[in-house]
Amino acid sequence: MNSGPTSFHGRCHCGNLEVIVETRVSTDQLPVRACSCSFCRSHGARNTSGPNGSVKITVHDPGQLIRYRFGFKTADFLICGKCGIYVGAQMKVGDKAYATLNINSFDLVESFKQEPVKFSYDGETEAQRRARRSANWTPVVAFTEGIF
Repeated sequence: MNSGPTSFHGRCHCGNLEVIVETRVSTDQLPVRACSCSFCRSHGARNTSGPNGSVKITVHDPGQLIRYRFGFKTADFLICGKCGIYVGAQMKVGDKAYATLNINSFDLVESFKQEPVKFSYDGETEAQRRARRSANWTPVVAFTEGIF
């Protein structure tokens, strides 16, 4: 474990959507997941999150943010309308928000060497899904106006 915070920067291809993740966990200790849903599979997503970190999400042109919802519609999957890159998903719970991030959009993507663990969340109820995400996703500490 690192002694101090580690920051990771990520963005979509054109830079419209940016994320800054802070964590005390090194890249080899962060979980890497590959969800088996058709959305994540079709995007080749490898997601990570951690409840002890934080993420700042910046949208430079909110008019180009696509918030895609499917299934239980409990989370917004954040896609850039300019370049089409999926950077992560966020879920709001009251006045808090949590995110999971697509490490393929990180500047340091090559530092995530572990194979993603494959998951299927098909059997979850809506309540179970919200509870899992609240417990395991990264708290969002700042976001551009208009994301929620």
